[in-house]
Amino acid sequence: MSVARAGTLGATRICPHCKAVVLQSANICPGCQHHLRFNSSNAEPAAEAVPAMRIEGSIRHSVRDESCEYVVVVSITNERGEKIARQVVGVGALQPGESHKYSFSVDLMPARAVTSPDRKRN
Repeated sequence: MSVARAGTLGATRICPHCKAVVLQSANICPGCQHHLRFNSSNAEPAAEAVPAMRIEGSIRHSVRDESCEYVVVVSITNERGEKIARQVVGVGALQPGESHKYSFSVDLMPARAVTSPDRKRN
């Protein structure tokens, strides 16, 4: 999670709907897709997201006589190899012959000025 101050590039907050950590500049939560902002200062349309990466795939448990468990982990490192974040995003089980599909995406949004909600306007 970012330690940036509110109103700075990369600042985060908690989505009141799903409790995910989201960018403070977000108008819509990328996790639950609920609207986060309705005030007039942010009435301009959200910056267009540019898809930077998308991976889709599936896993299938082909062994006929045993079940298995799985864990889905997302890890982010910077250019120096330092770990920024590591998160378990899901766990579960597969029965023989069962399959699950997965997708992972990264979107880039141009940075825009963020007005702190506790800052009064004149």
